[in-house]
Amino acid sequence: MSLNNAPVNNTSLTPLSSLGEFGLIRRLTRRARLANPSSCKGVGDDAAVLDYNNGKKILVSTDMLVEGIHFDLAYVPLKHLGYKAVAVNASDIHAMNGVPRQITLSIAVSSRFTVEALDELYDGVHLACERYDIDLVGGDTTTTRSGACISITIIGEVAGEEIVYRDTARANDIICVSGDLGAAYAGLQLLEREKRVLDGQTLARPAFEGHDYILERQLKPEARGDVTRQLRQASILPTAMIDISDGLSSELLHVCNGSRVGCRVYAEKIPVDPRAARFLEEINIDPLTAALSGGEDYELLFTIPLAAREAIAALPGITMIGYITPPGDGCNIVARDGSLVEIKALGWTNFKSDD
Repeated sequence: MSLNNAPVNNTSLTPLSSLGEFGLIRRLTRRARLANPSSCKGVGDDAAVLDYNNGKKILVSTDMLVEGIHFDLAYVPLKHLGYKAVAVNASDIHAMNGVPRQITLSIAVSSRFTVEALDELYDGVHLACERYDIDLVGGDTTTTRSGACISITIIGEVAGEEIVYRDTARANDIICVSGDLGAAYAGLQLLEREKRVLDGQTLARPAFEGHDYILERQLKPEARGDVTRQLRQASILPTAMIDISDGLSSELLHVCNGSRVGCRVYAEKIPVDPRAARFLEEINIDPLTAALSGGEDYELLFTIPLAAREAIAALPGITMIGYITPPGDGCNIVARDGSLVEIKALGWTNFKSDD
């Protein structure tokens, strides 16, 4: 994996000023094709036109990625960044049990970016749009004095009777998660470690061998629409659902506090991939801590009725980790020694104090 976001021959790079705003928009969106019937008008007018005359609910979500806060171009390839920006937005729609259909993409970049650099970013955007059957229907570009900012608004649809909220869990529901947790955080720790080790060195190479899985989980996460399709095919409608972007502990508290319930989660049931666990242990980080507080896994946390226990047990890649309790019982993890530990939100939070 290349960590260099710029071509070697700098003399062949094209300054953004040579195209102008509208020329740049035409170049970056020239491969955008409308595949969904609900996309009536895409890029090229004052607004996109969508037609949802089918009795379905429209889902809209917006997410912003800021250089220096959400990504570091010292080790994040621009193509991966473009892909990830789309995937994490698609994850929000899947967390409502919906299907993503369209996005608008706005970027603010400084003059240090070239046309070719933005081509690379949009290569990742288009790849993700193809992967998730999403139409790019509009957006905006502007300049900034430093860094880069990417903002995506995503639009999806879901049948009214199938929409799932995060605040509708009920006592005795089973708590489930898809995939495994903590690997994205492990990948971030690896990237940050190698950045520090290689600081100021020009000939050394990062020690990434054997760590493909955790790197991919950090740099190229996937939205779990396959899980919602799996649940739909099994006739399982979750009672509540949320995607795990800020760590399992934070998302559990979002569900429980919003639903006015408690929970009991078993530490030994929380799924952590062995490859992530080995690396985390090597750098003296408890894998359970990474799963609870690391974030950026973009797996789905959801609750199901007790009656769906056998049906969910038959589905691959889904783990039952606990159950919902009455509110008076609080939100707790059952440690491996059987003791109860109160769940606290230790995951990512914007605008938190540096104290």
